[in-house]
Amino acid sequence: MTTVDLTSVSRWYGNVVAVNDVSMTLAPGVTGLLGPNGAGKTTVLHMMAGFLAPSKGTVTVDGAPAWRNPSLYRHLGLVSEREAVHTFLTAWEFVLASAKLHRLPDPASAARRALELVEMTDAQDRRIGTYSKGMRQRTRVAAALVHDPQVLLLDEPFNGLDPRQRMHMMTLLHDLGAAGRTILFSSHILEEVEQVSGTVQVIVAGRLAASGDYRSIRRLMTNRPHVFAVQSSDDRRLAVALMGQASVTGVEIDPGTGLTVRAGDYGSFTRALPRIALGEGIRLRRLIPSDESLESVFEYLLEA
Repeated sequence: MTTVDLTSVSRWYGNVVAVNDVSMTLAPGVTGLLGPNGAGKTTVLHMMAGFLAPSKGTVTVDGAPAWRNPSLYRHLGLVSEREAVHTFLTAWEFVLASAKLHRLPDPASAARRALELVEMTDAQDRRIGTYSKGMRQRTRVAAALVHDPQVLLLDEPFNGLDPRQRMHMMTLLHDLGAAGRTILFSSHILEEVEQVSGTVQVIVAGRLAASGDYRSIRRLMTNRPHVFAVQSSDDRRLAVALMGQASVTGVEIDPGTGLTVRAGDYGSFTRALPRIALGEGIRLRRLIPSDESLESVFEYLLEA
């Protein structure tokens, strides 16, 4: 099990602080790195990959320092946001060159396997300069996977992919994480992160704003009422009963959709609701937390 650890890490450029006192641990599985543009996501990724030295703090991969440690790349793969591919090469030549640079015992077999993983075998003999952005992106992912790394860092890996390719890439990352790889990917599309991983690291203005399962993060936001969509056999009578509960801060009734309930305490409300419904002889038909999406959590964190 390979972990990546940042301990009190800061990075500045002159008077500009890009990352400020960030500590996080990446464990095996898939983690999404979120934050608005300019938040410091790419700087964090580059420090993990050993491309940048932290101005303060430590960055380690499996206990070894990331900075000035070439042996790191034996078990780490990186797909940066900025493309750096030789367009006169074919995908086969590019990925094979990556396999040879890693001094793999059978570079041809490794290159073939990596291209199959990203579904690029049909176009592997065309020059990269003729590829669409999505095809170039998949070729770069293949080059990063060719040595079967334990740690994979990807900066906006879904850029340029069409819907089918995006779904395939999501499945690939999910499968690699399930197999024990430690994967961190950044994305500005929240739906992508939500579908691939529930675990997030949120960077806002260079600081770590939240870390962990985003649903758990939402439930810890006690300063914001939790919103639930509720449907029952008698919405009006249930609304009256709920208003008497200390955990409930508001109830709205919509004849078409049922109740919208705002509760200050997630646990107290979810424990009280079944008891109230049973006492009133009301059957519950639906209970959905309607503001536990990653988008809602992200918006709340940005407003904080």
